[in-house]
Amino acid sequence: MSKGPGVEKMFDAIADRYDLMNRVMTFGQDRRWREFVVERGEDPGAGLVLDLACGTGDISALFKRQNPTARVVGGDFSRNMLSYAQHRLGREDFHWQECDANNLPHDDNVFEVVSFGYLLRNVDDSLTVLQEVHRVLKQGGRVVCLDTTPPAKNLLYPFIRLYLALGIPLLGKVIARDESAYAYLTGSTMDFHDADRLADIFRQAGFTAVAYKKFMFGTIAVHWGVK
Repeated sequence: MSKGPGVEKMFDAIADRYDLMNRVMTFGQDRRWREFVVERGEDPGAGLVLDLACGTGDISALFKRQNPTARVVGGDFSRNMLSYAQHRLGREDFHWQECDANNLPHDDNVFEVVSFGYLLRNVDDSLTVLQEVHRVLKQGGRVVCLDTTPPAKNLLYPFIRLYLALGIPLLGKVIARDESAYAYLTGSTMDFHDADRLADIFRQAGFTAVAYKKFMFGTIAVHWGVK
């Protein structure tokens, strides 16, 4: 059974509290991770940037702020998320688009950069999505991915697992008024590819110079690569 309809409904439901919840459950560190995503995207010049799973537009806004001449497309399959992005950032400097990452509505070889935050753990097949991203990137274009990654089984593991299993769903209940959504997000973190495996999938999709950096006690990873 496809994750798509359930995930779309979930993100539509939490859109109005999504930003606040991100700030609280990451202790404000999520801003730094998004800044790193834009840094790894390098300078697209006046070219096109696609920010997939753009949510309420944080990464899209950072790309535009750091690269004023770039043309930024924010894509998401949650209408409510796109509505909040449009409300926050307007339409003049951005193009907002409802789209499915499995089948992007774009020609081959058009984007200088494709970024996405918390996309791959919510799709049925990471390789399919990455192959689509590879298709729409120009030769030499860059992909940058921000996502969760299962924590390593070290001394911190029991405490991290406790926070993921109990702390985040409790915060979701209090702040986002949706405990089940954040219980799902916690589960999707533990069940997702580890960072090395995800790097291998990037290479399978055709990317070179693939690397990653971890944050937040090893529970967050930013991967990047080149077409």
